[in-house]
Amino acid sequence: MENGLKRGLPRVGIRPIIDGRRRGIRESLEEKTMNMAKAVEQLISETLRYPDGRPVECVVADTTIGGVNEAARCAEKFAGQNVGLTITVTPCWCYGAETIDMDPLIPKAIWGFNGTERPGAVYLAAALAAHNQKGLPAFGIYGKDVQDISDDRIPEDVKEKLLQFARAGLACALMKGTSYLAMGGVSMGIAGSTVDPAFFFQKYLGMRNEYIDMSEFTRRMEEEIYDPEEFQQALKWTKENCREGEDKNKVHNQRSREQKDRDWETVVKMTLIARDLLVGNPRLKALGFEEEAEGHHALAGGFQRQRQWTDHFPNGDFMEAILNSSFDWNGIRAPYIFATENDSLNAVSMLFNYLLTNMPQLFADVRTYWSPASVKRVTGRTLSGKSENEGDHPLDQFRLGRP
Repeated sequence: MENGLKRGLPRVGIRPIIDGRRRGIRESLEEKTMNMAKAVEQLISETLRYPDGRPVECVVADTTIGGVNEAARCAEKFAGQNVGLTITVTPCWCYGAETIDMDPLIPKAIWGFNGTERPGAVYLAAALAAHNQKGLPAFGIYGKDVQDISDDRIPEDVKEKLLQFARAGLACALMKGTSYLAMGGVSMGIAGSTVDPAFFFQKYLGMRNEYIDMSEFTRRMEEEIYDPEEFQQALKWTKENCREGEDKNKVHNQRSREQKDRDWETVVKMTLIARDLLVGNPRLKALGFEEEAEGHHALAGGFQRQRQWTDHFPNGDFMEAILNSSFDWNGIRAPYIFATENDSLNAVSMLFNYLLTNMPQLFADVRTYWSPASVKRVTGRTLSGKSENEGDHPLDQFRLGRP
């Protein structure tokens, strides 16, 4: 089952830039320049992974780039290879405005070799200045230690910067063109669930916004628009693996065993339906629900629930916990990013962390600060280690004007 990631995952494009002057200048730099590109390709492909676990793929330009025609040929190749970010590498001075990456929608970085024989730093400074003049942001990378021109190793500090940029660039590329699906509207006046499409999602993240009403869950449950076989499998797995907690309601407010069994069935159906709404489900097409099978191409979503849903139906805790995890009744899988109370801002922070780390995310509602003195008063225990010191109260940063 798709988890919202694009089927064609973005690749890292590597651009080897060279001094275009011939008669011995360019010729002497060909091997060194291409070796830099191959070293970056090896570093990224051996170190980084997509969220589904596969190694990140790179595309290297067919030739070194010494002028605008070669830059254009590289851009044409990258356009057909689903390149989502570019890293330019060079050991020398090159023609700046003729060789830079001009695509305004692709994150870009430049690694200028720190060596004495060729002024790689000069190209780096000139190219970054050209990017600034043209309003095309670029991330500059330069090693702190001087290397010999024959040294093809990537210094540790340069490795860190290359990987840092690649992770961030891949996160941007993975978000681009996907959706945030709002299931319901604003929950109890929470500003984060007032989804801001134009300013935030579209302008900054390159994502579109999709919306459905929570009544769509009711319709799909009543008309059985879900895979009945998977529902039985999911319900069986849930009964075997999910323990029911103590009912602390007063006896006259407690639900009967029959009602609780129906609630378990409902929350499992909600989980199936939410997933199908996010990313679609080809099984629905086979069942005669072609439109519903498509989903909303959503990389993240949220469910309003309170109170218009939870005053009548079970809440969304089970659905949200299972979707955000890295497994379910079908086994291990990549997580779905899914926010409680349709809090789109929390969903975005979860999405950033997920794409940068490939790890499942926890929707954390932090509302209480426990000082060491408070812990001692309530529990009788004295905190030690990192928790021993009082530190700043979380609100002190705002009181003192710190960011």
